[in-house]
Amino acid sequence: TAQFPPAPEDQPAAKGKKGAAAAAAPSLNGNWSGQLNQVGSQNPYKLELTINARGAETKYPDLDCTGKLTRVGSSKSYVFYVEVITKGQADKGGRCPDGTITVARQGDDLALGWFGSVQGTTVVAYGTLKKK
Repeated sequence: TAQFPPAPEDQPAAKGKKGAAAAAAPSLNGNWSGQLNQVGSQNPYKLELTINARGAETKYPDLDCTGKLTRVGSSKSYVFYVEVITKGQADKGGRCPDGTITVARQGDDLALGWFGSVQGTTVVAYGTLKKK
């Protein structure tokens, strides 16, 4: 799993040396849910994200779409995924295009950014997910 800086409440009390810096980072595994705001749209929509040892999946209940995430990289603070829509694909009459997702753990929350291109137009959405 990716290396994330621990949240302040997850860090043990420092005892002089660099031991606290080696504290285990919080995991991204779990079921997350929240709303995404799409830039240029007034209507947020729900997102459910599941991350576990087998992989990651998205579900957009308001849009009747699901997707599969493939982890393509990570940095100290972020994990990057490519999302392939498996139900409700835009190119098959549905409402959801493939895209990319970047997530970052913020304490008990997960910050999420989505980026894609739909019919030559750049689409960006963002939101904060909470653990279910």
